[in-house]
Amino acid sequence: MHLAVDASPLLLRSAGVKNYLYHWIVALRQTGAGHRISPFPFLDQIGDLTHEQSTLTPWQTVPRIALLLGSNYGPGWLMRLANRRADVFHATNQVHHPVPGMALTSTLHDLTCWLMPELHTPANVEADKRFAAQIAAKADGLIAVSENTRQDAIRLLGLHPDKVVTIHSGVDDRFFRATTAEADAVRARLGLTKPFVLNLGTVEPRKNLDTLLDAWAQLRRDDYDLVLAGPMGWAAGATAQRIQSGPPGVRYLGYVAERDLPALTKAAAVFAYPSLYEGFGFPVAQAMACGVPVLTANTSCLPEITAEGALHVDPRSVAELASALSQLGAAGQKRARDHFQWGDCAKKSWDFFRRYQRS
Repeated sequence: MHLAVDASPLLLRSAGVKNYLYHWIVALRQTGAGHRISPFPFLDQIGDLTHEQSTLTPWQTVPRIALLLGSNYGPGWLMRLANRRADVFHATNQVHHPVPGMALTSTLHDLTCWLMPELHTPANVEADKRFAAQIAAKADGLIAVSENTRQDAIRLLGLHPDKVVTIHSGVDDRFFRATTAEADAVRARLGLTKPFVLNLGTVEPRKNLDTLLDAWAQLRRDDYDLVLAGPMGWAAGATAQRIQSGPPGVRYLGYVAERDLPALTKAAAVFAYPSLYEGFGFPVAQAMACGVPVLTANTSCLPEITAEGALHVDPRSVAELASALSQLGAAGQKRARDHFQWGDCAKKSWDFFRRYQRS
Protein backbone atom coordinates (compact mmCIF):
# COMPACT_ATOMS: atom_id res chain seq x y z
CA MET A 1 0.00 0.00 0.00
CA HIS A 2 1.07 3.57 -0.72
CA LEU A 3 -0.29 6.06 1.82
CA ALA A 4 -0.05 9.82 1.32
CA VAL A 5 -0.48 11.86 4.52
CA ASP A 6 -1.00 15.60 4.62
CA ALA A 7 1.81 16.65 6.98
CA SER A 8 1.53 20.38 6.30
CA PRO A 9 0.76 21.18 10.00
CA LEU A 10 4.42 20.28 10.66
CA LEU A 11 5.28 23.47 8.77
CA LEU A 12 3.10 25.64 11.02
CA ARG A 13 2.91 26.74 14.66
CA SER A 14 0.76 24.04 16.20
CA ALA A 15 0.45 21.91 19.35
CA GLY A 16 -1.65 18.75 19.61
CA VAL A 17 -2.23 18.06 15.90
CA LYS A 18 1.45 18.61 15.17
CA ASN A 19 2.45 16.30 18.01
CA TYR A 20 0.08 13.64 16.68
CA LEU A 21 1.23 13.87 13.08
CA TYR A 22 4.92 13.83 13.87
CA HIS A 23 4.92 10.76 16.11
CA TRP A 24 2.24 8.99 14.06
CA ILE A 25 4.25 9.31 10.83
CA VAL A 26 7.39 8.04 12.58
CA ALA A 27 5.46 5.06 14.01
CA LEU A 28 3.77 4.30 10.67
CA ARG A 29 7.18 4.12 9.04
CA GLN A 30 8.54 1.85 11.77
CA THR A 31 5.62 -0.58 11.63
CA GLY A 32 4.70 -0.41 7.94
CA ALA A 33 6.88 -3.13 6.45
CA GLY A 34 5.85 -3.58 2.83
CA HIS A 35 4.01 -0.26 2.77
CA ARG A 36 5.08 3.19 1.64
CA ILE A 37 4.16 6.48 3.31
CA SER A 38 4.61 9.85 1.58
CA PRO A 39 4.08 12.93 3.77
CA PHE A 40 2.68 15.84 1.72
CA PRO A 41 3.99 18.31 0.58
CA PHE A 42 7.24 16.42 -0.17
CA LEU A 43 8.15 15.96 3.51
CA ASP A 44 10.14 12.74 3.29
CA GLN A 45 12.44 14.30 5.90
CA ILE A 46 10.19 15.73 8.61
CA GLY A 47 12.90 17.35 10.73
CA ASP A 48 12.84 17.74 14.52
CA LEU A 49 9.61 18.37 16.38
CA THR A 50 9.07 21.90 17.64
CA HIS A 51 5.68 23.46 18.26
CA GLU A 52 6.65 27.09 17.82
CA GLN A 53 7.88 26.95 14.23
CA SER A 54 8.26 24.71 11.18
CA THR A 55 10.18 21.46 11.58
CA LEU A 56 12.11 22.48 8.45
CA THR A 57 14.25 25.51 7.64
CA PRO A 58 12.56 28.63 6.17
CA TRP A 59 13.89 27.99 2.67
CA GLN A 60 12.52 24.43 2.83
CA THR A 61 9.19 25.56 4.31
CA VAL A 62 8.18 28.40 1.98
CA PRO A 63 7.95 26.42 -1.30
CA ARG A 64 6.03 23.64 0.44
CA ILE A 65 3.51 26.09 1.87
CA ALA A 66 3.22 27.57 -1.62
CA LEU A 67 2.43 24.10 -3.01
CA LEU A 68 -0.25 23.60 -0.34
CA LEU A 69 -1.83 26.97 -1.15
CA GLY A 70 -1.63 26.27 -4.85
CA SER A 71 -3.34 22.93 -4.32
CA ASN A 72 -6.10 24.53 -2.25
CA TYR A 73 -6.79 27.59 -4.40
CA GLY A 74 -5.38 26.60 -7.78
CA PRO A 75 -6.15 23.79 -10.23
CA GLY A 76 -7.24 20.54 -8.57
CA TRP A 77 -4.76 18.45 -10.55
CA LEU A 78 -1.82 19.87 -8.51
CA MET A 79 -2.72 17.77 -5.46
CA ARG A 80 -3.39 14.74 -7.63
CA LEU A 81 -0.05 15.13 -9.41
CA ALA A 82 1.86 15.51 -6.14
CA ASN A 83 0.32 12.29 -4.77
CA ARG A 84 -0.30 10.42 -8.02
CA ARG A 85 0.99 7.00 -6.90
CA ALA A 86 -0.89 6.81 -3.59
CA ASP A 87 -3.81 4.50 -2.81
CA VAL A 88 -5.08 6.65 0.05
CA PHE A 89 -4.78 10.35 0.87
CA HIS A 90 -5.06 11.18 4.58
CA ALA A 91 -6.07 14.84 4.94
CA THR A 92 -5.92 17.43 7.73
CA ASN A 93 -7.94 20.62 7.97
CA GLN A 94 -5.20 22.38 6.01
CA VAL A 95 -6.48 20.61 2.87
CA HIS A 96 -9.59 22.14 1.32
CA HIS A 97 -10.64 19.48 -1.19
CA PRO A 98 -10.51 15.70 -1.70
CA VAL A 99 -7.82 14.38 -4.04
CA PRO A 100 -9.40 12.95 -7.21
CA GLY A 101 -8.91 9.29 -7.97
CA MET A 102 -7.96 7.91 -4.55
CA ALA A 103 -9.54 6.97 -1.24
CA LEU A 104 -9.89 9.82 1.26
CA THR A 105 -9.37 9.46 5.02
CA SER A 106 -8.65 11.83 7.90
CA THR A 107 -8.25 12.03 11.67
CA LEU A 108 -10.82 13.70 13.92
CA HIS A 109 -9.14 15.33 16.90
CA ASP A 110 -11.96 17.20 18.67
CA LEU A 111 -15.28 18.92 18.11
CA THR A 112 -14.71 22.01 20.26
CA CYS A 113 -15.57 24.40 17.42
CA TRP A 114 -19.12 22.98 17.57
CA LEU A 115 -19.39 22.51 21.33
CA MET A 116 -17.50 25.61 22.51
CA PRO A 117 -17.08 28.00 19.56
CA GLU A 118 -16.54 30.91 21.94
CA LEU A 119 -13.22 29.33 22.97
CA HIS A 120 -11.83 29.53 19.41
CA THR A 121 -10.97 32.26 16.94
CA PRO A 122 -13.51 32.82 14.15
CA ALA A 123 -10.85 31.64 11.68
CA ASN A 124 -10.48 28.32 13.53
CA VAL A 125 -14.24 27.80 13.58
CA GLU A 126 -14.47 28.57 9.86
CA ALA A 127 -11.59 26.19 9.07
CA ASP A 128 -13.14 23.33 11.03
CA LYS A 129 -16.57 23.87 9.47
CA ARG A 130 -14.97 23.79 6.01
CA PHE A 131 -13.06 20.64 6.95
CA ALA A 132 -16.29 18.97 8.10
CA ALA A 133 -18.10 19.79 4.86
CA GLN A 134 -15.30 19.23 2.35
CA ILE A 135 -13.26 16.43 3.95
CA ALA A 136 -15.03 14.62 6.81
CA ALA A 137 -18.39 14.38 5.04
CA LYS A 138 -16.77 13.07 1.85
CA ALA A 139 -14.18 10.78 3.45
CA ASP A 140 -14.27 7.03 2.90
CA GLY A 141 -13.16 6.48 6.50
CA LEU A 142 -12.17 8.49 9.56
CA ILE A 143 -9.98 7.90 12.62
CA ALA A 144 -11.12 9.39 15.94
CA VAL A 145 -8.43 9.81 18.60
CA SER A 146 -10.88 8.87 21.38
CA GLU A 147 -14.30 7.27 21.64
CA ASN A 148 -15.59 10.54 23.06
CA THR A 149 -14.45 12.34 19.91
CA ARG A 150 -16.03 9.59 17.78
CA GLN A 151 -19.39 9.93 19.51
CA ASP A 152 -19.27 13.73 19.27
CA ALA A 153 -18.51 13.51 15.55
CA ILE A 154 -21.34 11.05 14.89
CA ARG A 155 -23.79 13.23 16.79
CA LEU A 156 -22.69 16.68 15.64
CA LEU A 157 -21.58 15.98 12.07
CA GLY A 158 -24.20 13.35 11.26
CA LEU A 159 -21.57 10.75 10.31
CA HIS A 160 -22.47 7.08 9.94
CA PRO A 161 -21.03 5.14 12.92
CA ASP A 162 -19.39 2.57 10.64
CA LYS A 163 -17.39 5.31 8.97
CA VAL A 164 -15.49 6.33 12.12
CA VAL A 165 -12.96 4.12 13.95
CA THR A 166 -11.47 4.94 17.36
CA ILE A 167 -7.68 4.58 17.52
CA HIS A 168 -6.08 6.11 20.58
CA SER A 169 -2.94 8.13 20.03
CA GLY A 170 0.38 7.21 21.62
CA VAL A 171 2.92 8.77 23.94
CA ASP A 172 6.52 9.51 23.02
CA ASP A 173 8.64 6.71 24.52
CA ARG A 174 10.88 9.28 26.22
CA PHE A 175 8.13 9.93 28.76
CA PHE A 176 8.16 6.26 29.78
CA ARG A 177 11.96 6.35 30.06
CA ALA A 178 12.39 9.68 31.89
CA THR A 179 14.68 9.25 34.90
CA THR A 180 14.92 10.92 38.28
CA ALA A 181 18.41 12.15 37.36
CA GLU A 182 17.05 13.87 34.24
CA ALA A 183 14.24 15.36 36.30
CA ASP A 184 16.69 16.69 38.90
CA ALA A 185 18.82 18.26 36.17
CA VAL A 186 15.87 20.13 34.69
CA ARG A 187 14.73 21.27 38.13
CA ALA A 188 18.18 22.69 38.81
CA ARG A 189 18.46 24.38 35.42
CA LEU A 190 15.04 26.03 35.74
CA GLY A 191 15.49 26.95 39.40
CA LEU A 192 12.56 24.84 40.61
CA THR A 193 13.62 24.50 44.23
CA LYS A 194 10.28 23.42 45.73
CA PRO A 195 8.09 20.41 44.92
CA PHE A 196 5.60 21.57 42.31
CA VAL A 197 2.27 20.97 40.65
CA LEU A 198 2.69 21.17 36.87
CA ASN A 199 0.31 22.35 34.17
CA LEU A 200 1.47 22.05 30.58
CA GLY A 201 -0.23 23.53 27.53
CA THR A 202 -0.97 26.63 25.50
CA VAL A 203 -2.42 29.49 27.54
CA GLU A 204 -5.90 29.87 26.05
CA PRO A 205 -9.49 29.90 27.38
CA ARG A 206 -10.17 26.18 26.83
CA LYS A 207 -7.35 25.20 29.20
CA ASN A 208 -9.23 26.80 32.12
CA LEU A 209 -6.14 28.22 33.83
CA ASP A 210 -8.02 30.93 35.72
CA THR A 211 -9.94 28.29 37.67
CA LEU A 212 -6.67 26.51 38.43
CA LEU A 213 -5.12 29.78 39.62
CA ASP A 214 -8.17 30.50 41.79
CA ALA A 215 -7.95 27.03 43.32
CA TRP A 216 -4.23 27.48 43.98
CA ALA A 217 -4.81 30.82 45.69
CA GLN A 218 -7.50 29.23 47.87
CA LEU A 219 -5.20 26.33 48.72
CA ARG A 220 -2.34 28.55 49.93
CA ARG A 221 0.37 25.87 50.02
CA ASP A 222 3.70 27.47 50.80
CA ASP A 223 5.58 24.17 50.54
CA TYR A 224 4.66 23.69 46.84
CA ASP A 225 4.75 25.85 43.72
CA LEU A 226 2.34 25.82 40.80
CA VAL A 227 4.40 25.68 37.60
CA LEU A 228 2.79 26.64 34.28
CA ALA A 229 4.59 25.74 31.05
CA GLY A 230 3.44 26.56 27.53
CA PRO A 231 3.26 29.42 25.02
CA MET A 232 0.71 32.20 25.02
CA GLY A 233 -2.14 31.38 22.69
CA TRP A 234 -5.41 32.86 21.52
CA ALA A 235 -7.29 35.24 23.87
CA ALA A 236 -4.74 34.83 26.65
CA GLY A 237 -5.51 38.45 27.65
CA ALA A 238 -6.27 38.83 31.34
CA THR A 239 -5.05 35.29 32.07
CA ALA A 240 -1.63 36.14 30.62
CA GLN A 241 -1.44 39.34 32.67
CA ARG A 242 -2.38 37.43 35.79
CA ILE A 243 0.26 34.75 35.21
CA GLN A 244 2.99 37.21 34.32
CA SER A 245 2.26 39.41 37.35
CA GLY A 246 3.89 36.75 39.51
CA PRO A 247 1.14 35.60 41.90
CA PRO A 248 2.44 33.95 45.10
CA GLY A 249 3.63 30.39 44.59
CA VAL A 250 3.19 30.46 40.79
CA ARG A 251 6.02 30.10 38.24
CA TYR A 252 5.46 30.64 34.52
CA LEU A 253 8.12 29.03 32.32
CA GLY A 254 6.73 29.96 28.90
CA TYR A 255 7.36 27.60 26.01
CA VAL A 256 9.51 24.62 27.01
CA ALA A 257 11.45 22.79 24.29
CA GLU A 258 10.12 19.36 23.34
CA ARG A 259 13.34 17.66 24.46
CA ASP A 260 12.86 18.94 28.03
CA LEU A 261 9.21 17.97 28.49
CA PRO A 262 9.73 14.36 29.67
CA ALA A 263 12.17 15.40 32.40
CA LEU A 264 10.06 18.40 33.46
CA THR A 265 6.96 16.22 33.66
CA LYS A 266 8.84 13.54 35.58
CA ALA A 267 9.98 16.19 38.08
CA ALA A 268 6.41 17.19 39.00
CA ALA A 269 4.79 16.05 42.22
CA VAL A 270 1.35 16.29 40.59
CA PHE A 271 0.13 17.08 37.08
CA ALA A 272 -2.99 19.28 37.12
CA TYR A 273 -4.99 19.62 33.91
CA PRO A 274 -8.55 20.98 34.42
CA SER A 275 -9.19 21.56 30.69
CA LEU A 276 -12.79 22.19 29.70
CA TYR A 277 -12.59 19.89 26.66
CA GLU A 278 -9.96 17.66 25.04
CA GLY A 279 -10.06 15.36 22.03
CA PHE A 280 -7.34 13.09 23.44
CA GLY A 281 -5.31 15.00 26.02
CA PHE A 282 -1.63 14.37 25.29
CA PRO A 283 -0.39 16.11 28.47
CA VAL A 284 -2.31 13.81 30.84
CA ALA A 285 -1.22 10.67 28.94
CA GLN A 286 2.38 11.88 29.04
CA ALA A 287 2.18 12.56 32.77
CA MET A 288 0.80 9.08 33.40
CA ALA A 289 3.63 7.63 31.31
CA CYS A 290 6.08 9.40 33.64
CA GLY A 291 4.37 7.88 36.68
CA VAL A 292 3.22 11.30 37.93
CA PRO A 293 -0.09 11.59 39.80
CA VAL A 294 -2.70 13.25 37.56
CA LEU A 295 -5.59 15.53 38.47
CA THR A 296 -7.87 16.31 35.56
CA ALA A 297 -11.42 17.18 34.51
CA ASN A 298 -14.37 14.80 34.58
CA THR A 299 -15.47 16.00 31.12
CA SER A 300 -14.93 15.17 27.41
CA CYS A 301 -12.43 12.38 26.75
CA LEU A 302 -10.38 12.85 29.91
CA PRO A 303 -12.10 10.15 32.03
CA GLU A 304 -11.80 7.78 29.05
CA ILE A 305 -8.08 8.41 28.58
CA THR A 306 -7.05 8.46 32.24
CA ALA A 307 -9.61 6.00 33.71
CA GLU A 308 -8.31 4.82 37.10
CA GLY A 309 -4.98 6.55 36.44
CA ALA A 310 -6.17 9.98 37.59
CA LEU A 311 -8.34 11.90 40.03
CA HIS A 312 -11.29 13.58 38.25
CA VAL A 313 -12.99 16.83 39.26
CA ASP A 314 -15.54 19.31 37.97
CA PRO A 315 -13.24 21.70 36.08
CA ARG A 316 -15.48 24.70 36.79
CA SER A 317 -15.46 24.18 40.57
CA VAL A 318 -12.70 26.08 42.35
CA ALA A 319 -13.47 24.38 45.67
CA GLU A 320 -13.43 20.87 44.19
CA LEU A 321 -10.20 21.53 42.35
CA ALA A 322 -8.54 22.97 45.47
CA SER A 323 -9.65 20.00 47.56
CA ALA A 324 -8.32 17.55 45.00
CA LEU A 325 -4.98 19.36 44.77
CA SER A 326 -4.57 18.97 48.51
CA GLN A 327 -4.82 15.18 48.10
CA LEU A 328 -2.03 15.10 45.46
CA GLY A 329 -3.63 12.35 43.35
CA ALA A 330 -2.59 8.80 42.32
CA ALA A 331 -0.35 7.53 39.51
CA GLY A 332 -1.43 5.98 36.21
CA GLN A 333 1.78 4.76 34.54
CA LYS A 334 0.47 1.25 33.91
CA ARG A 335 -2.55 2.53 32.02
CA ALA A 336 -0.37 4.70 29.77
CA ARG A 337 1.99 1.81 29.04
CA ASP A 338 -0.88 -0.59 28.27
CA HIS A 339 -3.00 1.75 26.13
CA PHE A 340 -0.99 4.61 24.62
CA GLN A 341 1.96 3.24 22.66
CA TRP A 342 2.63 4.81 19.25
CA GLY A 343 3.49 1.38 17.85
CA ASP A 344 0.03 0.07 18.73
CA CYS A 345 -1.56 3.20 17.25
CA ALA A 346 0.39 2.74 14.01
CA LYS A 347 -0.48 -0.97 13.66
CA LYS A 348 -4.19 -0.25 14.14
CA SER A 349 -3.89 2.60 11.63
CA TRP A 350 -2.38 0.32 8.98
CA ASP A 351 -5.26 -2.12 9.56
CA PHE A 352 -7.63 0.81 9.00
CA PHE A 353 -5.90 1.90 5.77
CA ARG A 354 -5.90 -1.64 4.30
CA ARG A 355 -9.66 -1.27 3.79
CA TYR A 356 -8.97 1.28 1.05
CA GLN A 357 -6.01 -0.33 -0.74
CA ARG A 358 -6.47 -0.73 -4.45
CA SER A 359 -6.71 -4.33 -5.56
